[in-house]
Amino acid sequence: MLENLKNCSKTVGLKQTLKAVENGSAKLVFMAKDADAKVTASVKELCLKKSIEIVYVDSMKQLGKACGIDVGASTVALLELPKG
Repeated sequence: MLENLKNCSKTVGLKQTLKAVENGSAKLVFMAKDADAKVTASVKELCLKKSIEIVYVDSMKQLGKACGIDVGASTVALLELPKG
């Protein structure tokens, strides 16, 4: 699924992901394992509260690259699930 991130409707970054989870538009959240736990704790807690699945990715660099950006990303929220 990670390889399909470039073509999916998504929001990248901690603040945008948090907003998407809060307002109910996030369907799935990707979180980098090497992201600072203090930074991602609020997203993780809210995902658990709202029953949104979290998929862990090895690194911020890998997650950013999968989204087609040149910098790392701590979190990414899919706004729609890929078909198939």
